[in-house]
Amino acid sequence: MTVPRGLLDGPIYLDYNATTPIDPAVTESMLPYLTAEFGNPSSTHHYGRESRIALDRARDQVAALLGTSAERIVFTGSGSEADNLAIRGTVLASGVGRPHVITQPTEHPAVLQACEALRRWHNAEVTLLPVDGCGLVDPADLAAAINPRTVLVSVMAANNETGALQPIDELARVSREYGVVFHTDSAQAIGKIPFDATEVDLVTVVGHKMYAPKGIGALCIWPGVPLEPLVYGGGQEHGLRAGTENVALAVALGTAAELAAKDLASAGHDRVRALRDHLHDLLATALPGRVHLNGPETARLPNTLNISIDGIAGHELLGVTTAIAASTGSACHSGDHQPSPVLTAMGMTASRGLSALRLSLGRWSTAEQIDQAAHHIVSAAS
Repeated sequence: MTVPRGLLDGPIYLDYNATTPIDPAVTESMLPYLTAEFGNPSSTHHYGRESRIALDRARDQVAALLGTSAERIVFTGSGSEADNLAIRGTVLASGVGRPHVITQPTEHPAVLQACEALRRWHNAEVTLLPVDGCGLVDPADLAAAINPRTVLVSVMAANNETGALQPIDELARVSREYGVVFHTDSAQAIGKIPFDATEVDLVTVVGHKMYAPKGIGALCIWPGVPLEPLVYGGGQEHGLRAGTENVALAVALGTAAELAAKDLASAGHDRVRALRDHLHDLLATALPGRVHLNGPETARLPNTLNISIDGIAGHELLGVTTAIAASTGSACHSGDHQPSPVLTAMGMTASRGLSALRLSLGRWSTAEQIDQAAHHIVSAAS
């Protein structure tokens, strides 16, 4: 497995939830469509046909990873676009006078801001379900929140900060029982854990979270779910996303999906989970009583470790140890650090939220790197 050049000489990369390096095999797969294979996939001549074949194959590859059929896949320019197409598209196509949307507070801003825009511009009512101390939604709360005007439920599959895995199957089942469209932003889950989209109405896929380039995503759509497009024009992508398709990026996403399927089949996620747990054990042993896990113990992504370390803010720790690249649980606005809204929604105190550190592993994480990272973190926290 070839290591991307960008990882060879830099600090230890523990920020795979922010973005993944492009797998060299993905880069190689897309290069022909940036050079010789330049055709418009809507053209019927030789050049167009070659691009169309590549586009169709990429759609098949993404569908296979999701356990569904290719006709459900619509390529988009990002995960945020896919979220907006799902949320805005469902609400505007519903025809309900004052549509009701249900989501929850630890969602990605693309979901929360799309819902807020619908409230401002289309008189939508938005309900935020509560989450427990692990950041999880109770399906019973969803059932209680649905009313006759509810047209959409949107709950992420896995949280980007804590890795918390929502009970998506149960939430989708509740939504279906009430005849409500269910959307899940699965940006962090797909490729990291087995994921079956067959019973979910709308699923967001993001390329740069699974070793493809930025600028490509997809929305997996249940047949018959009505959506209003975000972009109008030539009818590409089943009429839901106008504009000549970016074949190179679609090919990259397809290749990344195929690589992810192979990695999951060979238990690559179990290897990463073992490294993550080893990192947690090293830190907890070296800093007794100071390391606190944020999020579920087991129901979380295998690559994600979100901890708070007593006595030091996350941004201060990362400022001291430049040997690792990771994220904190806080947002900085003009130098003023605020606790993460995700951790705040989970009931964390401000001090615990500010001391949070997100360490997310990936395809090229090694045991040697984990040992070194633990050493650097412990030294910075001591």
